[in-house]
Amino acid sequence: MGIKLEVNGRSIEAVKGETILSALNRNGMQVPTICSMKGLSPSGACRMCVVEVEGRENLVPSCSFPIEGPMNIKTHSPRVLRARKTNVELLLSNHPDDCLYCERNGSCELQSLAEDLNIRERRIPGKRSPHKIDKSSPAIIRDPSKCILCGRCVRVCEEIMHTSTLDFAYRGKELRISTTLGKPLNFSNCTSCGQCLISCPTGALIEHVEFPELETHIHAPGKLVVVQYSPAVAISVAESLGYKPGTDLSGLINAVLRRYGFDLVFETSFGADLMIMEQAKIYLERSKDGNDFPLMTSSCPAWVHYVEQYYSDLMPMLSPLKSPQQIAGALIREYLPSVGKFEDKEIISVLISSCIAAKTEARRVEMSRGGIPVIDLVLTTRELLRMIKLSGLDLEQLEPELPDAPFYSQGSAGKLTGVAGGEIEATVRTIFNQHTGEEMSPSKLHRFRIHKPFREMTVKAGKTEIRIGTVSGLSNAAALIEEIRSGKRKMDFLEVMACPDGCINGGGQAIPVNEKILRIRSKAVYDLDNGSKLHTAHNNQVVQDIYRDFLGEPGGTLSQELLYTTYSKRDVLL
Repeated sequence: MGIKLEVNGRSIEAVKGETILSALNRNGMQVPTICSMKGLSPSGACRMCVVEVEGRENLVPSCSFPIEGPMNIKTHSPRVLRARKTNVELLLSNHPDDCLYCERNGSCELQSLAEDLNIRERRIPGKRSPHKIDKSSPAIIRDPSKCILCGRCVRVCEEIMHTSTLDFAYRGKELRISTTLGKPLNFSNCTSCGQCLISCPTGALIEHVEFPELETHIHAPGKLVVVQYSPAVAISVAESLGYKPGTDLSGLINAVLRRYGFDLVFETSFGADLMIMEQAKIYLERSKDGNDFPLMTSSCPAWVHYVEQYYSDLMPMLSPLKSPQQIAGALIREYLPSVGKFEDKEIISVLISSCIAAKTEARRVEMSRGGIPVIDLVLTTRELLRMIKLSGLDLEQLEPELPDAPFYSQGSAGKLTGVAGGEIEATVRTIFNQHTGEEMSPSKLHRFRIHKPFREMTVKAGKTEIRIGTVSGLSNAAALIEEIRSGKRKMDFLEVMACPDGCINGGGQAIPVNEKILRIRSKAVYDLDNGSKLHTAHNNQVVQDIYRDFLGEPGGTLSQELLYTTYSKRDVLL
């Protein structure tokens, strides 16, 4: 039986042991908070969510205060509002006054709280932080002067991503968030997943913006500026541009990018189709060896980085394939000039991705050709949104356009890679065809699409059973691997995505992100597949043409030279 609470004169029910904040949110009542994150244990650090409880002398933090009996609560009394305003003013007292130039201007939670509480002047003077900006990582920039010590990045890095790159250091007024021994990020065990960026309420953690570098190339003579964008980008920009969340804007993105100055526009989903073809070949070859440990996907660069650091003994189990964006990048470098008569132009290859780790991946020597990266610039979804605004184009006046040939796929298989579980679902369709000579019904794997961090299923392909699974979030992946190692769980084929829910929740996506938005994005990807007439990579005519005219066959010599990679153990300062 529930516990009765009186909240601002309204009666609601709560469950014994749950927090006040949980009960309020469940009943449609909002209380501001900075440090609280759904799914993580409460810390009560920011004190922004304080409420007034009758009979208690002090205000209590609603995010960590358990309900044991009936209460009379006031969430927005004058006393509570004064306390919250003072808390924000204290945070602002030593915060930099560079909002106009900050990357998070307009999406900063501290800025929003100051506006909501009508803070219009600095009443509490404070000493500015002397910390230096850390730009050592190719993916992430740390500006400790903008840190408000909420601890969200620490908890996400430890509890969800299982790396603990960031932690609290020192005490008292010297308290700060730091890497191990205060070393720069490039010396740390950071996998560049970017989940800390999404969790950070201010501009203390931002992506390494490469958007300005594009300006030096976009209209330069003698250069062919080519761009590809990932499937997760196309279905996530809508909510930031005033469209219904989950709307697929790939057609408008093609039009905008062409008018911005790009010579050719491609979709990364074509590279995903090729990856699926090669992955199916690799699985069939490895399944003959009778190895109990599953073939693990390698399309997520943050996951690959994690394996190289913590599970180097399992590197042979990783698929030797590059990520879809690197596969597409390699073909842009090697195949495009011969079919488009562009030999006399210098190709500038640009990637727009939801993945922050793609910035680090593009600098890996294993991904280069002759020491030259196949992808020159990596932009995030957020950088694309800036580009769209800078272009001055009225999207309402634009007609949707198709991507350019030859890297254009009308199928949905490659698009599925935008969501956790999509890659393995698309690959199993091709494996099923190779085992049986028949096409798998797309509906056969629909129960594999439940919204959970770990899913597993056994697929029958003729007389063969394939035990497949998908897991997202590195902490979940680490726990699953230990279960497989101990023999508690058997699996043949495992997809791992570092970011919870996959690329739709990548570190480069538009902010803010919540569970509702992620569900809408997942549904949008699956709707694209459900509405497609072509569900498989092996039936994609353009893919067949690439193999016939250039690559030869899946797993062939040229495929291994261009589309495959190697891994190396990483020793980091922990």
